[in-house]
Amino acid sequence: MTRTGSCLCGAVRFEIATPPETVGACHCTMCRKWSGGIFLGLEVGADAVTFNGAEEPKTYASSDWAERGFCATCGSSLFYRITAPGPHQGQYAFGLGTLDDVDGITLTSEIFIDEKPDGYSFADDTTKMTGTELFALYAPSE
Repeated sequence: MTRTGSCLCGAVRFEIATPPETVGACHCTMCRKWSGGIFLGLEVGADAVTFNGAEEPKTYASSDWAERGFCATCGSSLFYRITAPGPHQGQYAFGLGTLDDVDGITLTSEIFIDEKPDGYSFADDTTKMTGTELFALYAPSE
């Protein structure tokens, strides 16, 4: 089964050939500023994504090891992608809200739990990681 999605105006459309059934929440300051709240991301391999809209997404290098994709027409946040060399290079985290259909996707994890604002929490029990724990897994080693 594939999943499809787009930006708000529909100029950037995509298809995920092997979509995940789980989503993770990121509480980091950058994701909150970029998405306007909690970023709910679906981890997707680079080879599973096809962009097929009238426009290609634009990207912004938000760190030395990742970039964020958005629509140049409507400004919608679309994805976060790891650019640093290593086993996770090219991996996407597509925003859950960009999908046309979100049925059957379960929240299973939260990252940067140490940066989560006090004003909210999820009812479901999830796997939680601090920023330091996440960087130990994904950041390129020097």
